[in-house]
Order: sequence, then C-alpha cells, then structure tokens
Amino acid sequence: MRVIITGGSGYIGRQLADTLKEDYEVVILSRRTGVQLNAPTRPAMPGVQVVGWDGKTAQGWGELADGAFAIVNLAGENIGAKLWSAAHKAACLNSRIGAGQAVVEAVRSAGVKPKVLVQASAVGYYGNAPQPVDEQAAPGDDFLAEVCKKWEAATAEVESLGVRRVVTRTGIVIDPAEGALARMVIPFKLFAGGPLGSGKQPFPWIHPADEVGAMRFLMENENARGAFNLAAPNVVTNAEFGRALGKVMGRPAFMPTPGFALKLALGEMSVVVLEGQNAKADKLLAAGYNFKFPEAEGALQDLIK
Repeated sequence: MRVIITGGSGYIGRQLADTLKEDYEVVILSRRTGVQLNAPTRPAMPGVQVVGWDGKTAQGWGELADGAFAIVNLAGENIGAKLWSAAHKAACLNSRIGAGQAVVEAVRSAGVKPKVLVQASAVGYYGNAPQPVDEQAAPGDDFLAEVCKKWEAATAEVESLGVRRVVTRTGIVIDPAEGALARMVIPFKLFAGGPLGSGKQPFPWIHPADEVGAMRFLMENENARGAFNLAAPNVVTNAEFGRALGKVMGRPAFMPTPGFALKLALGEMSVVVLEGQNAKADKLLAAGYNFKFPEAEGALQDLIK
C-alpha cells in the first residue's frame, strides 16, 4: 500500500516516512533538489521514494494517488523561519493553499481514490486561547488562525469525493535539534533561562514520537474523521515548561524575558511565544491513542541526553 507525504522532506515528514517505510510504499513529494535532500543536515532516506513537485499542481505525481492508501499533506512554508514580513506571510499562506489544491486535483483524477487524507494544521487555529479548547471551539482571528483555517479548507473537497479526511491540529513539537525547543535550550545553557513574557500562557507541546505516532494512528484508524488536537494531555504554562527544562538540564529557570523585548525582537511573530492555546487532546485519547510521553519532564529527559 502506498502512502504519499507532501512536504515530506521536512522534519516531521522525514520521521513519519521512517516509521512507515517498513509497512508501506512511501513516496515523499518535495520541492527540494536531490542535493538539498541529501545534505549533511538531512541524511539520505533509504527505502523511501522521493518525487519532485512544484507544490501547487498534480503534474508529475498525480498518478501516484490512483490506488494509494493515504496522502499526508504537510506541505507549507516554515512559518517561524523568518520575521513576518508581508512577503513571508503571503508565502506561508499561498504555499499551503497551493499544496491543498494540488492534493485535491490528484484525488479528483484518481480512478481508485485514496482511503484517507491526513491534513496538517496547528493549534494556532484557535488564536489566543488560555481557556481549554477542544475541536469544536471557534477559530481565532489572528494571522496564524487565518492560515490554519485556509490550510484546512484547501483539501475539504476530498470528503465529497468519498475520501476519509483527518485534520491534525498540532501543538509545539519539541526537539532540541529543531524548532522552538532548540531556541529555548540556548539561554538555559548560558544560565539565563526562564519564562517568556508573563509565563502564564499555555504551552501546548508534543513529543516528536507522539506527533508521528498520532498521525499514523489516525491514518490507520478507519473511525477517525475530522479535526484532532495533537498536544500532550498535560498542558503546562510556559513557566512550568521552563522549570521542567531547567530541571532536566540542571540549570536555573528564573530569568524572565520581558514581553516588550520579544515584541521588539520578533514583531508580530512574538504572538507565537507570548500567547498560547490550551488545546485539549480528549478526542484523540477517546479514539484510543496512548501517549508515549504525556508529561513534560519525562519528554524532555528523553530528548535531552
């Protein structure tokens, strides 16, 4: 059975491909060149087929969707890679809409439709949500929420084509090598770690093993449909996560970074760390998924060695 992963050369896509390749024919769609894919920081992926695409049409790969078991749509410009200029914000939004349209095009033309589409999204869908939010909560009205809404909507048509669709609203995937945790670790190494802003904002984290595990679980669970929050069941505040990180690293966690300083340094992107979503994973738990790392301290102990 074939699984197609758009944006599969990214961090999560590579880990997902690695877990699936023993049981599936895995095809990654990537806009990267072969040289970029096999750069020292991105080792080769044996047992996985890599197919180039333009990120906005089914040209050159659409036939692979015919008879495939699943498509996992992760494609989109890295939102946190740059400050949020008008150009970067447009690229983040347009890349997601274009990828979604390409997926729908491929599904529409397939004689035998894929069984399931796993559509990536994020808990940023809810905007600033310090109160507990489940999948029925209304979307927010900021930039991240707008991106998530349009990202999800880009592939909604496949449901009318008879394809089961799962939307994964992901929290902050923590890993010391990439993303938010990699940046948080640096001040702790310098004995200058602590809460960001007030520290009271929720920090909806998830271990990479659970991110990938939950995606596979939902892909293979025939009863799973609709949106699912992918965040550890024990949501902590930013300050609580910082204390757990300091404990694991053997460093203090008392040096706060003022909110105004983050706003000066990051501009509009500061909402990513100064606000948060108390996203509840009750629906995922009710579906039968068992988290490998439900507690922040245990997750950090596993990741920081």
